[in-house]
Amino acid sequence: MTRRLAVADKWYEVHDIGGGVSRILETHVASWMRCNMWLVQGRSHDILIDSGLGLRPLKSEIAALRERPVTSISTHCHFDHIGCTHEFPDRLGHRSEADIHANPDADRTCARAWLGAELLTALPHEGYDMLNYSITPAPLTGYLDEGDVVDLGDRHFNVFHLPGHSPGSIALYEAKTRTLFSGDVIYDGPLIDNAWHSDADAFRESMARLRELPVDVVHAGHEPSFGRERLHELIGEFMTGGLRLPPVSQWLAEQSG
Repeated sequence: MTRRLAVADKWYEVHDIGGGVSRILETHVASWMRCNMWLVQGRSHDILIDSGLGLRPLKSEIAALRERPVTSISTHCHFDHIGCTHEFPDRLGHRSEADIHANPDADRTCARAWLGAELLTALPHEGYDMLNYSITPAPLTGYLDEGDVVDLGDRHFNVFHLPGHSPGSIALYEAKTRTLFSGDVIYDGPLIDNAWHSDADAFRESMARLRELPVDVVHAGHEPSFGRERLHELIGEFMTGGLRLPPVSQWLAEQSG
């Protein structure tokens, strides 16, 4: 039986976690799917790390928080992270995924396998059908790669290219606070190394790099943030063959069963 969902009054929730960082969530997207969007405040401008599914406008929500220019940074090109990127005039990501940002479709953004699942607990607007989901093209206006530095005037983030989950997966690291924004390279849950453009061997190499990084806190692409001890536990589990999501169709069948 198809669920009849109400239209949500409010779509986003914003949590100030301190240190000039806010976690933005899509309240009515299933907890196992919704990504963490991170708004990081700087002196010269702010950055938004990932932008969700794009079911409702996001830029106006951010403008209500702070009157600062905002640069959108995509940790990778998957549908649950790039939906609102087109709203921002400055859009950064890895060059290897530039064509997907410019010409997104349900297959290359990994959306199609998930669209039949019960992703929503409310509708963004009346009559919305997730099966008609699409992403507005958002060509990158600049590129980030290994060794680059994102400068916000009073804080600086080193860029790490960490392929595996996707070819262009990047993470941002602030050495001063030992804080890592990891995207989907690592989060506290089963990781995906079997998408159409994943590379399991490259993923292991990226994990090995993360293990050597002096990190105190990880703000990931999904699930709650965690510290260094948990980071090493997750890396250890992954490196010994665990912490992997099975094929999407199998995983969804297990959830519904």
